Amino acid sequence: MADHRPYARLFGTGADPAGPQPPLRHSLRPRLTALAPTTADVIGHAGGWLLDQVLAGWDVTVITADGCDPRPLRILGVRPRDLDIMSCAPVLGPCLEAVAVRSDLFARDERVRRMVLAAAGTGRADIRLWGEVWPADFEECARPVSHELSFAALAFKARAMAAAGVPAEPAATEVFLQGQVRRPGLVRVD
Repeated sequence: MADHRPYARLFGTGADPAGPQPPLRHSLRPRLTALAPTTADVIGHAGGWLLDQVLAGWDVTVITADGCDPRPLRILGVRPRDLDIMSCAPVLGPCLEAVAVRSDLFARDERVRRMVLAAAGTGRADIRLWGEVWPADFEECARPVSHELSFAALAFKARAMAAAGVPAEPAATEVFLQGQVRRPGLVRVD
């Protein structure tokens, strides 16, 4: 039987709520997924925004390629997942309403590219990127979108950064580039 208690109650108990459950389950809450090469990267660039989305009632999943300790992500209240496992599993339930992705990961990993383009293909998903590379699949004009972290987000992000071994203090603002996929209906995602 799956354990459906909130992660905060399980933190430090040794219980793994991810266990044998499917990677993503049906949720009536709005869904956001962040994709990054490492846990430290996603926490450093988007951790405060992710926590604020969790506090606003979003179902948030973070998919990383490094297979690191999931505890820093659980501090933020998000569901940690491994990219290798997620790329083999179907996404159940309604489409993603928001995706945040490290731009160079999108550009070099076909699995990530397929996930993001599938979400963008609906025309309803908020796509945010961070990083130095602007992917060719996106329109050339992008607008910066900043998020002012709540006090809770600053505090929890600092703890998550420490747990991930990131020595810096969190900034009060996180900045993303928001863009549109070129002709999403014509982009092949399978």
